[in-house]
Amino acid sequence: MTAGRLPPEDTLALVDPAAYEQGPPFGLLRRLRAEAPLTWVEELALHGQPAGPGFWLVLRHADVERVLRDPATFSSWLGATQVRDAADLAWVRRMMLNTDPPDHSRLRRLLSRSFTPRAVATLTASIEATAADLVDRAVGGAAEGRCDFAKDLAADLPLLTLADVLGVPAEDRWLLFDWSNRVIGWQDPDYATSASFDGTGGTAMAREALALRPAPGPDGRMPDPRTRAGMPDLYAYARLLAEEKRRSPGSDVMSVLLAQVDEDGGQVSHEEFENLFWLFAVAGNETLRNGLPGGLIALLEHPDQLAALRADPALLPGAVEELLRWWTPVMVFRRTATTDVDLAGVRVRAGDKVVVSFTSADRDEAVFDEPDRFDVRRSPNPHLAFGHGPHFCLGAQLARVQVRALFAELLRRTRSVEADGPPALLRSNFQRGVKRLPIRWTAA
Repeated sequence: MTAGRLPPEDTLALVDPAAYEQGPPFGLLRRLRAEAPLTWVEELALHGQPAGPGFWLVLRHADVERVLRDPATFSSWLGATQVRDAADLAWVRRMMLNTDPPDHSRLRRLLSRSFTPRAVATLTASIEATAADLVDRAVGGAAEGRCDFAKDLAADLPLLTLADVLGVPAEDRWLLFDWSNRVIGWQDPDYATSASFDGTGGTAMAREALALRPAPGPDGRMPDPRTRAGMPDLYAYARLLAEEKRRSPGSDVMSVLLAQVDEDGGQVSHEEFENLFWLFAVAGNETLRNGLPGGLIALLEHPDQLAALRADPALLPGAVEELLRWWTPVMVFRRTATTDVDLAGVRVRAGDKVVVSFTSADRDEAVFDEPDRFDVRRSPNPHLAFGHGPHFCLGAQLARVQVRALFAELLRRTRSVEADGPPALLRSNFQRGVKRLPIRWTAA
C-alpha cells in the first residue's frame, strides 16, 4: 500500500489552528481512514510558526493503540509529544508526559501511590459538593436565566478539583486558569495573554509568582509557554508550594507525593515536582474544562438524547463515556519512531514523527457502530479520550466523576436547557476547546 499524500486544502484542514474554530474535519478524517489510514502530512509555515519536517498521521483505532502501547518503538522522549518540534527539547524531555519507561514508570508509580483510596474518596465527595454548589450558584432561586456554561460552570469545577489535588489554596485557582490558557491556547489570541488572575484575594505565594508573569513582546505575542522560560510564574509558584508542603504537609495528593520514597530510597526532586505541577495544572485542567462544554453541546444538538437522560438518570455513567468519545478533548499526540517499522502497511523510518489522531480513532467504523451517531446508550464504548498504554491518563477516574457530577446536578436543577447563541471554539489543532457556550435554562 502507498502512503497518502495530501493536496494543500486537505493539509490546511488538518494543521491550520484557525480551521478548528469551525470544528475538526470529520469528513476528511473519515475518507483518510478508508483510503490512507497512515497519511503523510506536511507542516506548513502558519501564524508565525516556521515550517516543520512533516509527520505521519495515524487514523485507525487499532493503529493508534499499537503506537501508544509500544514506547520502545514509538517514543515520547525522543522528540517529545507536541507535534511541532520543541524549542527547548532538553527541558521538555524532563516532563513525565515526555518520558518513556523506566523513567516514566518510576514517576507513575509514585503518583499512583499518592492517589490513595482515602484521597480519591475525599476528592469524589468534594467534587460532588462543588458541582452542586456551582449549579446552585448559577441557577439560584430563579425560574429561568442565562449563563456561559463554559466559563461559569465548566471552568470552575476542574479548577477547584485541581486545587484540592495540588493543595493549592482555592483563592489562587485562577492562576491555574491563566496558565492553562497560555499553554493550551497559545495559538489563539484570545487566550495567549490570559490574565484573569490579578492577585486580588490571592495568597502571598500567588502574588510573588504573579510578579514574574511575562508581558507580550512588541509583536503582541507572549514567550513560548511550552518552554520553561515562557512560564516563570508557574515554576516559581510550584517551587514555593513545594517548600510550603515540605514544611507543613497536608492530606492533598501533592503532599503525599513529596513524602513518597521510591525503590532506590529516593524522593521526587524539586525539578520533578515543578514539572509534575505543570502537567497537572495544565493537562489536568484543560481536558475537563473543554470536555464538559463539549458534552453539553452534544446533548443540545441531540435533544432526544438529552430527554433520555432526563427520563432515566441511571444512563449517566454510560452517557459520560459517549460524551468523551463524541467530543474527544485532546485531538492528537506525537510519538517519534526509534527504528524503521511497518505501520498500517507503510514503512516508517527511524526519526519520523508519528502523530496519533484520537479524534479519528474515536470515530473508527471498525470499532464503533454508526460512529457519527451520538448515543448515550452506546455499549461497549472503548474510546481513547484518556489515551492508551503506559501514558493512560492518571486522572481518568476523577475526570469521569466531574463530568457525571456536573451533568447530574444540571439535569436535576433544570427543566430545560437550550443554546442561547453559537459556541465559540478554540483556535487550536491540539485541544478541541470551547471558549464560550451561552445557554438559557428554566428551573425544575
